[in-house]
Amino acid sequence: MFDSLTTRLGDVFDRLRKRGALSEADVTAALREVRVALLEADVALPVVKDFVNAVKDKAIGQDVVRSVSPGQMVIKIVHDHLVEVLGSDAVELSFASVPPVPVLMVGLQGSGKTTTSAKIALRLKNRDKKKVLLASLDVHRPAAQEQLAILGRQAGIDTLPIVAGEKPIAIAERAMKMGRLEGYDVVMLDTAGRLHIDEALMMEVAAVRDLVKPHETLLVADAMTGQDAVTVGKAFNERIGLTGIVLTRVDGDARGGAALSMRAVTGKPIKLLGMGEKLDALETFHPDRIAGRILGMGDVVSLVEKAAETIDQEEAAKLAAKMEKGNFDLDDLAAQLKQLRKMGGMSGMLGMLPGIGKIKKQLSEANIDDRIIKRQEAIISSMTKAERKNPKILNGSRRRRIAAGSGTSVQDVNKLLKQHQDMATMMKKVQKLGKKGIMRQGLAGLLPGGGGGGPFRH
Repeated sequence: MFDSLTTRLGDVFDRLRKRGALSEADVTAALREVRVALLEADVALPVVKDFVNAVKDKAIGQDVVRSVSPGQMVIKIVHDHLVEVLGSDAVELSFASVPPVPVLMVGLQGSGKTTTSAKIALRLKNRDKKKVLLASLDVHRPAAQEQLAILGRQAGIDTLPIVAGEKPIAIAERAMKMGRLEGYDVVMLDTAGRLHIDEALMMEVAAVRDLVKPHETLLVADAMTGQDAVTVGKAFNERIGLTGIVLTRVDGDARGGAALSMRAVTGKPIKLLGMGEKLDALETFHPDRIAGRILGMGDVVSLVEKAAETIDQEEAAKLAAKMEKGNFDLDDLAAQLKQLRKMGGMSGMLGMLPGIGKIKKQLSEANIDDRIIKRQEAIISSMTKAERKNPKILNGSRRRRIAAGSGTSVQDVNKLLKQHQDMATMMKKVQKLGKKGIMRQGLAGLLPGGGGGGPFRH
């Protein structure tokens, strides 16, 4: 989401780092560029002004000018203030109330309210072991209630049966009654949206709020809409009263301004981020980690958490045992590729690594993207069981057959086999060196001829 902002700020900070000492003029010039970068990223003007003024007051202090590395000090001040603007600490959804706890979902039409309702319900079911009831109060948009019912079935979440012609207030009343009678922990109420804010929409949502007295009122806002999202946030907070914000389409080509402005303008925390179309593509919003991503410092903590959530421990143990014996066949490679996709693919993982912004151009030129993973999976799927177990039997005619079956070229098949061979060689070296050998020689002991060459080189 923050690609252009990260690149712009990275250039500014690189110039600061190169200077041995910083004058007040240097800091002022750098902050002028930071201001332009924030405005171009669609951050609200009052937020930009406050941000730059606060950073300037701290950055021109004697502590910075006299510090060992003043450039690093300025970057730290910008980082700390970014965290402050984004909300300092992660704020989780609250359910400290008598069940069924009502959660009211509000926002404009097209912001992703219905899908987000299903995502949150799935998260509560899987992570918090809550029994959730989904109810659609949207009687205006054609098939809105049916859409929620379909999403509910996909996620294994109960949805309120649809009654034709029923008004939103009556639906909300019936949902809460069913929640009480059937022992639900949470009732999620997906309200109607409009294409723009109008009085009829606000009155309808306010009436539902007054009836159910929600414990959480979440605004679902599309990160792609930039400044409009901030206006919507302000309007809903003033009329309805929000407890939090969910930003959707964060994985898209958004400039990031909405995320930086929302907290400052509404005073309400961003609680969750929608990271894709899938029902499990929902993340807790961590201000410090997002600030790290914006400044090109990466987000290794989230990467590790994602790995912990998606890795099948049993499969990992089996692979470790095979590695110890020096065995690594194409089925194992296929399992690794599948794992990579579950973690968000190459783009999802690379976005969390520190300093990746600086080499994005080289990565795009090297054509490292998720299509490579899909292509490689297709190649392995086109092989027989015997071929996957013993790649040595793959002669020219077999390779041509596999290429034709997977819709790729013989060259692609050869690249995959070379990648597998490199990984298998490394596994054997791990076995040969043993733990002590690796400790003594480090990674250099595993690399061919002390050189490089990773699994995705081309």
